[in-house]
Amino acid sequence: MRILIFGAGEVGTHVAKMLCNANHDIILMDEDEEKLQQIEAHYDLMTIVGSGTSIANLKEANVKSCDLFISVPPFQDMSILASILAKKMGAKKTVARINNNEYLSPDNREYFKQLGIDELIYPEELASEEIAASLKQVGTRQLYEFSDSKLVLFALKIRDNAPIANKTMAEVSTMHGTRNYNTVAIMRDGRTIIPRGDEKFLHNDLAYIITTHEAIPQVLDDAGKIQFEVKNVMILGGSRIGVKVARLLGDDYNVKIIEIDKNRATKLADILEETLVISGDGRNLELLKDEGIKKMDAFIAVTGNSEVNILACQLAKKLGVRKTVAEVENIDYIDLAENIGIGTLINKKLIAASHIYRMTLNSNVAHVKCLTAVDAEVLEFIARENSKIVGKPLRKLGLPKDVNIGGVIRGDEAIIANGDTVIQPEDKVVVFALPSGISKIEKLFS
Repeated sequence: MRILIFGAGEVGTHVAKMLCNANHDIILMDEDEEKLQQIEAHYDLMTIVGSGTSIANLKEANVKSCDLFISVPPFQDMSILASILAKKMGAKKTVARINNNEYLSPDNREYFKQLGIDELIYPEELASEEIAASLKQVGTRQLYEFSDSKLVLFALKIRDNAPIANKTMAEVSTMHGTRNYNTVAIMRDGRTIIPRGDEKFLHNDLAYIITTHEAIPQVLDDAGKIQFEVKNVMILGGSRIGVKVARLLGDDYNVKIIEIDKNRATKLADILEETLVISGDGRNLELLKDEGIKKMDAFIAVTGNSEVNILACQLAKKLGVRKTVAEVENIDYIDLAENIGIGTLINKKLIAASHIYRMTLNSNVAHVKCLTAVDAEVLEFIARENSKIVGKPLRKLGLPKDVNIGGVIRGDEAIIANGDTVIQPEDKVVVFALPSGISKIEKLFS
């Protein structure tokens, strides 16, 4: 597939990195020549200095031969215009990044399709939905659901007090009568491990575990996680993400927003009827205490500053808040935030990259997630009758070492995968893959 990406910011760069691993023909366009030179030195792609809003630059990039045009510059108007031009000049499919929620209504989406934009990506909307989902299950760092929660992927921090700590995968699998979950990956000391039976759970491991909805209590017990109900939520930052999260949570939670800008706080108070809006500096310890942070079940920091969000969550944890969520937009800070114990990490650029990346995969891929703390993806494949993965036990397929199959959804049944599992046609298969393994596993499903 020939793919032209306009915008070499973190979204565009991350998408380009993912697509390079999938053997696509990638062209990255941006007006910042120095930035392009740095990217070109590390990835196998072509770069063009120019703008997606320039007809001459689009011609230079041969946009008419592109299978996919991805427009992710920092400004919405530029993104929309570039996609319209690319489509009119011959690009087969176009994707534009936006920051206006009203464009996502079905009628407006149709209007943009008529203009030539096939898909709209609103990172703040996607990030807000992920934050709201993270409050559904406490004790987890990340949570992703597949096929109406038939299978669930957790990221769990393992501590010494966990019953599974210092046990091998094989030992853990014999702890219960039936196999209730599958550990598909472990993040340890900055590297991602695809575990086998002799791998141990160690203190401070971040374990990625796939399980069924019914087995969630067992998984959390084995990981030593104590459950509690989230009812009172404090949000630091009245950003677009903060406002969207407040709206998503408003009916089921007691929500309080702290916004430093007095004029914005006044506007938010008018539009968020179910939310208490406080005007003040959320970095002020006395203000947090006065607003009852010690009574909060969850604290969500979504200011525009990653450092503030990380430090605020650390402070909230010290004051007794058990569930913290931080928006960390500086990708270089993600490892730091993970290592110092911030709960759930949200990066809207990586989330947007997941949705864009899905459009480049074949029709057998129903779902894909870029994981925040590890350089890996979780994909949901649909097995077809003539694909190589169908009809043989997994242990006989010679699966790549950089791939792990976590579970299978067959109709209404969820199956935790093991070596004896046989994939059948139309099964939905949840796969954990390092970047180097994605093209290999795609071939098995093609």
